[in-house]
Amino acid sequence: MNAIALNAGNQDRQRRVITKATVNAADLLNIKGADLAHILGLSASSVSRMRQGEYQLDPARKEWQIAVLFVRLFRSLDSIVAGREKDAIAWLNSENTALRARPMDMLKDVAGLVHVLDYLDAVRGRI
Repeated sequence: MNAIALNAGNQDRQRRVITKATVNAADLLNIKGADLAHILGLSASSVSRMRQGEYQLDPARKEWQIAVLFVRLFRSLDSIVAGREKDAIAWLNSENTALRARPMDMLKDVAGLVHVLDYLDAVRGRI
């Protein structure tokens, strides 16, 4: 197999992995398709196709970068709540005095997503 074919195969694998991780994180956080679509900047139908395995995120588009941040956010939150999904969902949907908003509301634009991720990374660093 030549290097181009290997690279293409690796990129396909990365696309599948990030797409699946994004869908799984959204499902575990009880984030509806329409909300995930808004977070990623996709249509609701694209997210529906993602969930069915018919659409994969594209590393050449903004959706990829946002999805990677979203998965990082999930992993940070998951480590803080020690895998307790109900606690993660409650945290995401509760008013946060440090953030001055509900984290879920902040995820709907890139700056808010990055701010929540920075907050979680800082909190996780103190644990």
